[in-house]
Amino acid sequence: MDLEQFAALRTPEGLAALDTAAGVAGGDPLAAAVALRSAGVPGGLAAAALTQAELRRRATGKFGPAAAGMFFTRPGLEQATRRVVADRRARRLRAAGVRTLADLGCGLGADALAAARAGIRVYAVEADPLTAALAEANAQAAGLADLVTVECGDATAFDVTGVEAVFCDPARRRAGTGRRIFDPNSYSPPWDFVTGLAGRVPRTVVKVAPGIDHALIPPGAEAEWVSVDGDLVEAALWCGELADFPRRATVLTGESVHRLAGSGTREAPVGAVRRFVYDPDPAVVRAHLIAELAADLDATLADPTIAYLYADTAQRTPYARCLEVTDVLPFSLKRLRALLRERRVGRVEILKRGSALEPERLRRDLRLSGNQPASLVLTRVATAPTVLVCRPVA
Repeated sequence: MDLEQFAALRTPEGLAALDTAAGVAGGDPLAAAVALRSAGVPGGLAAAALTQAELRRRATGKFGPAAAGMFFTRPGLEQATRRVVADRRARRLRAAGVRTLADLGCGLGADALAAARAGIRVYAVEADPLTAALAEANAQAAGLADLVTVECGDATAFDVTGVEAVFCDPARRRAGTGRRIFDPNSYSPPWDFVTGLAGRVPRTVVKVAPGIDHALIPPGAEAEWVSVDGDLVEAALWCGELADFPRRATVLTGESVHRLAGSGTREAPVGAVRRFVYDPDPAVVRAHLIAELAADLDATLADPTIAYLYADTAQRTPYARCLEVTDVLPFSLKRLRALLRERRVGRVEILKRGSALEPERLRRDLRLSGNQPASLVLTRVATAPTVLVCRPVA
């Protein structure tokens, strides 16, 4: 979509086309196109409307019902912050006393809208003209245009002296190709500008890729990893006055928010495999908070490099899933197949850390034929390839 097509979508004819497209989105694309042509919608407008309708349908998982009135691009939707994550961040900023915020690299406006919903005045900057226009339209659709000003321009040139806080989400995909950028120095704005913001604005938050190297985290910043229902979705650096702990894992499950914090430098004790194995949430693993979780669970590692924890008792925790270990085997396909056949196991879930085995290939090679379920954990114990046969803990 370009600016001309976007302008066409906002005309009465375009809005009618969007309504028609919404009724046929998610089905057969050819049938949907025929339906719009039958309604008298010109080809170009029909294509733009169908694309928007499909993107809105996909966006519901991130934005909920509000997605039905928003505008998207495919790369913008992929990179946009989920509403539940953006709202939680905005509430934290507001609780810190932030009343005015610069959103540098605002994209489609997900974080700007969340901040505005929290009562923060937002000055959003976006380099891409189309994306800036969509962000402005999204603010209007949300009824937040009086709190969100969108400027198309260079984020590095924005005067941050007039705001109390800065949020920056540097572009981590190449314009035109959508390919991921793994070198922070190639981000837009570049990494040195992003990390320099904390020295200019006492309250700065930077959204980063969950796989960020801990060595790149600025001294004194709090690095937070966030998961939603078990999926690791983002990381953020809270700088200056906003930093509370060196490392934090935030786990969002349904309406609940759970936070585990620590130094990120502690090492968990190592011991033998015990009755229960815990599979930590990916936010805990990426935040390097395994030792803190181990202390809470009175648990140990069986290999210092593998993030499975073992304990003698099962405890309810939002930070890990617990399984009961029934068998511990040095990995042998023949022995494992025989054991599962003896147990009449016909369905397995396969978890793995520290194993080169491919779960789907292993599933085929096991040739299961029973009617009982089991969980297999492929891992290492004291450097040796090992499989744990497990069952869920109620």
